[in-house]
Amino acid sequence: MYVQRRKILCEKIGAGLILFFGNDESPMNYPDNTYHFRQHSSFLYYFGIDFPSLAAIIDVDNDRQIVFGDDFTIDDIVWRGSQPTISERASQSGITETQPLVKLFTILKEAQASRKVIHFLPPYRPENKIKLLRYLNIRPDEVNLNSSSDLVRAVISQREIKSAEEIAEIEKAVDLSVDMHVMAMKIARPGMTEAQIAAKVHEVVLARNCNLSFPIIATVNGQTLHNHSHHNILKEGDLFLLDAGAETQMHYAGDLSSTFPVSRQFDERQKGIYQISLKAHEAAISTIAPGTNFREVHLAACLSITTSMKEIGLMKGDVAEAVAEGAHALFFPCGTGHMMGLDVHDMEDLGEVWVGYNGEPKSTQFGLKSLRLAKQLLPGHVFTIEPGIYFIPELIDLWKSEGRFNDFLVWKEIEKFRNFGGIRNEEDFLITETGCRILGKPKPKSISEVESFR
Repeated sequence: MYVQRRKILCEKIGAGLILFFGNDESPMNYPDNTYHFRQHSSFLYYFGIDFPSLAAIIDVDNDRQIVFGDDFTIDDIVWRGSQPTISERASQSGITETQPLVKLFTILKEAQASRKVIHFLPPYRPENKIKLLRYLNIRPDEVNLNSSSDLVRAVISQREIKSAEEIAEIEKAVDLSVDMHVMAMKIARPGMTEAQIAAKVHEVVLARNCNLSFPIIATVNGQTLHNHSHHNILKEGDLFLLDAGAETQMHYAGDLSSTFPVSRQFDERQKGIYQISLKAHEAAISTIAPGTNFREVHLAACLSITTSMKEIGLMKGDVAEAVAEGAHALFFPCGTGHMMGLDVHDMEDLGEVWVGYNGEPKSTQFGLKSLRLAKQLLPGHVFTIEPGIYFIPELIDLWKSEGRFNDFLVWKEIEKFRNFGGIRNEEDFLITETGCRILGKPKPKSISEVESFR
């Protein structure tokens, strides 16, 4: 599999030298106390070696592939135990040549001297920016300008189409993610803290020798889109929003969101807004098809939300015009979904404009500018569907004071919901040759399904 991936990459690039950096250990507060190690996803995709402080070169012109790294010394072994050699690790992905890291400098300097094109991806880790300064004399503030757009597009074109093996691994992640959400629905009670819920959700993946695909969002303040604070105490009448996903041992991600009542049942007002959110969710799903631009999927959710908000008196005027102007973004200020795979937001380190927009410019309109995916859907694409309804007091106050969208927003009625919070459901989908399908086992989503676990 890895040999074939590298072969395809060489065919796409055509000539030159391709340089990959793996990730290093990252200290929390002193060198020996590190954060959880996570390998660079593109390094994993092409070389499959889940070990820190590695680099690799693919010499397209000379059909030569080398992994660079240093084997453990006896001091390392004393503290960390025996480990496979770099050569043994590399052989598992079909690499027959390995060299110590010190040799990388010489090879790169020789390539520069012979004016060979050196392709590399834009780095997101500061240590890899420093390596490019050392090896190629490229300043850290100029590395993105010197990274290879040809390599970026080639990597995206491969990684965005998921193989059967990858889809199976993502489904493992989604299944485990469903278990995380069911756990929260079962245990949450008034008087518990958000941190207690997050801890039990995290335990689900740790017990399976897996990990989180991103930090857990577990909050009674669902109106804050990425709320990683866990200090609040749950109370009767609260809504609880959980956004959490598992990452498998092969580092493929799941990403799900659920909203449920802290009480045993939703109250009538919560049911009404929850149904609006769920209706938008289903409207987006009904639009998914091969060849459809994901922007249309997003707009289907926006139109559904605006229609429903007009029906309950929070909006007025022409629905299509309100969406075109962006008035609905008061309640839905983000995008409907993003690509998913080895990264929970797949390949966004390569640039959202390439991953989600094929190089086309993004909108600057509030709300629409946060849409991460707006290109034609192809068989093999994996992505999330996650429209939501959010009542953000600060945003309400700002737009109301500015008189923004007075032709579409009914401020008197909106004020009644200013402390409502936020609601989001999220599921993961695969585009097939003939349509789409949800990945993994079903997550409780309808009001009756959610309440059955409360």
